Amino acid sequence: MKSDIRKYLAVGASVVFHPMLMPLLGIFMIFQSGTHLAFLPFEYRRMVYLVVFASGCLLPLSTLPLLLQFKLIKSFKMETARERVIPVLLTGVFYYLGFVVLKRLHLPVFMLKFIIGSMVALMVTLVVSHWWKISLHLTGIGGVTGMMVALSFRLGLGIHPFFLLLIVASALVAMARLYLNAHTPAQTLAGFVTGFLAVGVVSLF
Repeated sequence: MKSDIRKYLAVGASVVFHPMLMPLLGIFMIFQSGTHLAFLPFEYRRMVYLVVFASGCLLPLSTLPLLLQFKLIKSFKMETARERVIPVLLTGVFYYLGFVVLKRLHLPVFMLKFIIGSMVALMVTLVVSHWWKISLHLTGIGGVTGMMVALSFRLGLGIHPFFLLLIVASALVAMARLYLNAHTPAQTLAGFVTGFLAVGVVSLF
């Protein structure tokens, strides 16, 4: 019974902090960070949310049934490293299309850098996934964590409460992925470091 509950919690954490949702979480945290970006018009913020959700989640998700039908992936879980190459590549294409739209909407520079950093992290995982199953979950939440550190440095915010929440969430997601035997400790750590550095460095400079 306890093992069932733990499994449900691990699956729940993996779904809530799914890598496809991390760009949306990052944009939400930027808008709610208490900076001048929080005062952008509601309609503008809603448009940004829609573009980020479509390019980072909805469109990549919509391609999975086709990939399954053409036997390019064995299941939606994509349990092997090689299976994830094409889905990650397509996600990168959708990220770029979203970036183009957001740039035309004159999205603030810091937020554009967050999207660029996310694309960089995604491309690193694309290369690594040819031979090793690096954790996309930890890459995603690591990227959001790196973005919050960069935002704090750029605007002199100190340690933002969101950063502490992200550290706790990262630990929970790592434990969940390990409990589900989805990754090794090295793969989870590598994912977090990849996301943190790629997004953090791009967002900072």
